[in-house]
Amino acid sequence: MTASSDARRFLSRQSFIELRARERARALLDEGSFRELLGPFERLKSPWLPLQDIVAQADDGVVLARGTLDGRPAVVAAIEGAYQGGSMGEVSGAKIAGALELALRDCEQGRPVLPVLLLETGGVRLQEANLGLAAIAEIHSAIVALRRHVPVVGVVAGLVGCFGGMSLAAALCSWLIVTRQARVGMNGPEVIEQEAGIGEMDASDRAQVWKLIGGEQRHAVGLADELLEDDADAIAAAVRAAFARGLPAQERSAQVQRYRSRLAAIDPQQPLDGAGLRERWGSESTQ
Repeated sequence: MTASSDARRFLSRQSFIELRARERARALLDEGSFRELLGPFERLKSPWLPLQDIVAQADDGVVLARGTLDGRPAVVAAIEGAYQGGSMGEVSGAKIAGALELALRDCEQGRPVLPVLLLETGGVRLQEANLGLAAIAEIHSAIVALRRHVPVVGVVAGLVGCFGGMSLAAALCSWLIVTRQARVGMNGPEVIEQEAGIGEMDASDRAQVWKLIGGEQRHAVGLADELLEDDADAIAAAVRAAFARGLPAQERSAQVQRYRSRLAAIDPQQPLDGAGLRERWGSESTQ
């Protein structure tokens, strides 16, 4: 393929990152199969945000859609990163947990449903902290239960990334797809800088942030399964391919000893940077 054809392909692609949550879900599902559950006209808003003078959104920043993937029943939960940083509160978290639990019920009754999580979230919503944390725990539980029947596929595209308790949801997914623009971590750079100081993390150093927690780095060290360009068609194809692969031989969350040994091999007096971690863990992940 020539450089000019590569350029034409790049310019003609549809950016997945630039799509809002509703359009992301629609872009994944088979054409014409998108059917939204608990949409904005249901007026399912957070009851807590207005008490703090914050305007509540009618779908609380989560889009649920049923449809098909290659003709197979599927459910997509897409988080809107543009609303409250994609944070999880009582309503938004319950929407995702409920959708996954309904999919689980169908699976248990012999009607497999393919679950996809489009993760664009800073984690728990601080204004609804305890309620949000409870909902995230229910999401985790539903993912683990679903994995006994079907793979759970997660996508982290950008620009918000995936942080906090929802980064654990990403880690629980059977297959995790990321772009280079994605970031995945328990704490975001701004939080680390605020709590541990700029010597620990300079949140304004974008190159360093991406070297540590960016999509390319997470894929290189085996914490994500596929690294893609920002292309809606490519991501849709990768989601279908992930389901076609079926369940992994061993879920990442079951590889406790592997990750313990990785951490034990790191000398805290000589911490690794992103390149060092990639060299050590990346070579292991390809074995």
